Amino acid sequence: MTETTQPRTTPLAGELIAEDFDGWSPQLRQEFVDNAHNHQVGSVLLSETGEVKVWSIRLAPGERVPAHRHVLDYFWTALTDGSSVQHTDDGTTRQVTYRAGDTRHFTFPDGEYILHDLHNDGPTELAFITVEHKRGPHS
Repeated sequence: MTETTQPRTTPLAGELIAEDFDGWSPQLRQEFVDNAHNHQVGSVLLSETGEVKVWSIRLAPGERVPAHRHVLDYFWTALTDGSSVQHTDDGTTRQVTYRAGDTRHFTFPDGEYILHDLHNDGPTELAFITVEHKRGPHS
């Protein structure tokens, strides 16, 4: 199990496999335009209070979460081993490997965000819990 904290200004998770939108279809590029302000960061909103939003993501092999924008400080925990391909609005594509229990924290200075998708490219279900902090220095 690993745990890291990462502001947007540091490198994103995983191995960089493409830059400059290389390999992006016109449809994928349009999805990023259309979803530039999509704040649905998970598949199912499990709970919401004045303090947090708790999301579940469960992706079968080949399934994906469309482009979405993170603006709130948050963390995710992988519930399963697996891998994904992620495209990010800066035109990069990354291959990311997860182990059950891996946790990663993200914080955002005012005005910063992450806009990305998530595609399960592995042979088994990929599952996460994501918790967004609705209050705090960057919310």
